[in-house]
Order: sequence, then structure tokens, then C-alpha cells
Amino acid sequence: MASLTVAEFEATIRRFDRESVHLEMRDAYGTEVELPHMAAWAAGEPDDLAWLQPWCDDVRDFVAAGKSLRRARVISEPLSDYQRWAYEVSGPIQDAGEDHRWVPRRLVSSIAFPGNDFWMLDHRVVIFHHYAGNGRNIDFTTSTDPHDIELCTTAFEAVWQLGVPHREYKPG
Repeated sequence: MASLTVAEFEATIRRFDRESVHLEMRDAYGTEVELPHMAAWAAGEPDDLAWLQPWCDDVRDFVAAGKSLRRARVISEPLSDYQRWAYEVSGPIQDAGEDHRWVPRRLVSSIAFPGNDFWMLDHRVVIFHHYAGNGRNIDFTTSTDPHDIELCTTAFEAVWQLGVPHREYKPG
């Protein structure tokens, strides 16, 4: 598996021809970009979500080109503070055309998962996320191994079938 820098990761997830899928399985993350916005949300401060605009612009361009983006979040209920915040800020991404589904962890006990969150592009490359215990991303690795592609495809599609579309999901 090849390791990617953050810049390489950000460029790679934008290079796909038909479909990008993203599976998230953690209850909390600590990304450098998100932490200040989540802290402001926790303090009750307004957020204009301008920081999401570059991704939303990309999503609109992908969708206009006939590409599909799907994200599934396996979540514990009741939701963690991080997931409650993520739910609240996901609207603009949904409006741009990325389809999100929320899947209660209690429903996925029989699904075989890879050990890490991932993006998969056109069923040809998987990018695994590696996190520290505090939720900070410490590495990205890529794989084109057919076993990894099959495992990630099977896991994602099984989760997707159980997922509740973002606008129908009601956080508890």
C-alpha cells in the first residue's frame, strides 16, 4: 500500500470517472479543518459554513458531469457530539449533490468491514484513513488489491442498503 500526503489525498479523491463512495465508521473525528467549527457550534456560535464551499463547488461540478458521490456513516445512538454537529452541517453538501445515509451501528453487526474508514473511487482504488486515538488523521494509504476492492464494495453496499437518507434520519 502506498502512503499519501494530505495534499495527495485531497487531489486523489477528486479524480474519479463515475463514482466515489466514502464509508465512515467512527463516532468522532479530530480533523484540523473541522475542530474550530465544531468548537464554535458547541459554544452556540453561528457558522456560515463558508469553509464547506470548496467541497460543495466540487460536488456540484462532479454531479453536473454525471458522477455519483455517496457517503455512509455508521453511527452509535444516541449520537456523539461530533455526529450531531456533522448532521447539522451536512445540508449544503447534500444540496450540492453528495448523497448521505446514516446507519445505526446496531444494524451492522453481521457486516464484514475493513479495519478503517475509506474512500473508493470507481471500484478501482481504495484510500484507507488511519486515525490516532484522539480522532486525528495520521495517514492515508491506497490499495488496488482486488481483495480490498471486493471487501470495501461489499461492506459499503451492505451498509448503504441499511442506511437512512440524510433528510429522513432523525437524530435522537
